[in-house]
Amino acid sequence: MWRRTYLILLVIRVYFALSPSYIHPDEHFQGLELFAGRILSYPSQLPWEFTSEHPIRSIFPLWPIYALPMNFLRWFYTETGTESPPAQIVYYVARGVMFLLSFVLEDWAVHELVPLPRHRRVAVVLVASSYVTWTYQTHTFSNSLETLLVAWGLVLIRRILENRRRSAVFSCAVLSFICVAGVFNRITFPAYLAIPGLQLVPHFWRRPLSLVSFVGFGLIFLSVAISTDTAFYNPSASFWDIVRSPVITPINNLVYNTDTSNLALHGLHPHYHHFLVNLPQLLGPALIWIAVRIYHLRDIPSRFKNIRVVSALSATAMLSIFPHQEPRFLIPCVPLLLSCLHVHKSRIFLATWVIFNVALGFLMGVYHQGGVVPTQLAVPSIISASSENWHKLSQNGNQPVSATVLWWKTYSPPLWLLGDNSSLPLNLNIETRDLMGMPGSEMVNELEKLIPSCRSRRKRAQYSNSKGPRQPDAVFVVAPKSATFLDQFTAPDSIESSVELYELWTYRKHISLDDLDFGTDGILPTLKRVIGRRGLGVWLAKRAGCN
Repeated sequence: MWRRTYLILLVIRVYFALSPSYIHPDEHFQGLELFAGRILSYPSQLPWEFTSEHPIRSIFPLWPIYALPMNFLRWFYTETGTESPPAQIVYYVARGVMFLLSFVLEDWAVHELVPLPRHRRVAVVLVASSYVTWTYQTHTFSNSLETLLVAWGLVLIRRILENRRRSAVFSCAVLSFICVAGVFNRITFPAYLAIPGLQLVPHFWRRPLSLVSFVGFGLIFLSVAISTDTAFYNPSASFWDIVRSPVITPINNLVYNTDTSNLALHGLHPHYHHFLVNLPQLLGPALIWIAVRIYHLRDIPSRFKNIRVVSALSATAMLSIFPHQEPRFLIPCVPLLLSCLHVHKSRIFLATWVIFNVALGFLMGVYHQGGVVPTQLAVPSIISASSENWHKLSQNGNQPVSATVLWWKTYSPPLWLLGDNSSLPLNLNIETRDLMGMPGSEMVNELEKLIPSCRSRRKRAQYSNSKGPRQPDAVFVVAPKSATFLDQFTAPDSIESSVELYELWTYRKHISLDDLDFGTDGILPTLKRVIGRRGLGVWLAKRAGCN
């Protein structure tokens, strides 16, 4: 029975892995945007983490996860006579890689960490049935990679401790690589292995060769990581430049995150936020079940006295010291705590667990900012098909057709998803502007500055060939359908407006939680607007009265 359940859950995981939801900008801008721009020459805009004077993100752990698949795709398409792969293929390959890593490494680690077979089956199914596994673990987050590194760090610690007859030199060497990769991936990684790692001290004392292997290989991997980052941020650096002025991204990251003024830019939270908000958001009824079981037993059950619980709770306590706290920081805790749960076939728990994960799974895995990726992938085609007159424009003097796309009230659109557009009939020059949550009146002011004035086709062609700065040939607006502010411009007869919006495209599976306004509109009207008018639309903006 459990095997069939696991296979069904595996199919569900594949479905969510291929669903283009958008949980957080970091899943694009801390990896895919970087490598797609450098390897495939796609449009890209690097975030400040990579461009500041003291960069805080390392490419050492990201290169095998993102760069290798992209290099393979580039080689494959070059061999077949195509310049570069479509952005859509790259996107789904990246998601497929994350799915495979989750399916193979995470489930394998859970299988090894739970010693008893009867508990092991329950643990694997519980982890596979969590919406966190369906969504966060199949997205391109550094937190998802951290989950795998934490789990396998604990597996190797367990293997080393159980191998009492030998020094476990190879396991210590692999553990040193995991530690280096984990630290360079996220500075939160040591919090998960710090306390469990103390169990290795007696082993290292009895088996000095294990300590030599761990430290020696650790220094080698550390040198490789620092050299890789230094060469990336300083391409012209020589060997001695790397020695004299190394770029050590974890130290830069730690310095940045210990400054409260820096964290205030990303949002400050109370110290109890991880325990009282983020863990319940990730675990739902499982966390309640754990608390109830411990309360009724008046003692901590033996299955909660293990390395997994120690790792999860000690890390949550350590990370609570920092005032900036997001749920994804605790993703490694999910498989660790769920693998300790034994529910005795409780119908109440199973019902609440299924409801919780199905609801959060579809919200975070399908609808949460779900239109951003499909829309950005479709933008070149939408622009190309929006006007037949542009074909003559682009052929007149070989001038590219310029289009400005304003994104409003959405997550930042990843530029790399625009691809190279070489297969389109038009020579497009697309400028993407992220207006974020700008007030509606300011957004309209931006539109009025950009929209071309009414003129004949001939004058427009002459204008396109003129030298110097010019307005774009067309302006588009991408915004949620739930943004009722735009209604007045889609029905211009009702008001006096200089801007008209003509809807060209809609993707229905899109909900913006940032558009919730319970305080002003009330609960039911807000839900009716955000859910009832779900979707992301693309509008062509024109001057009022222009044909």
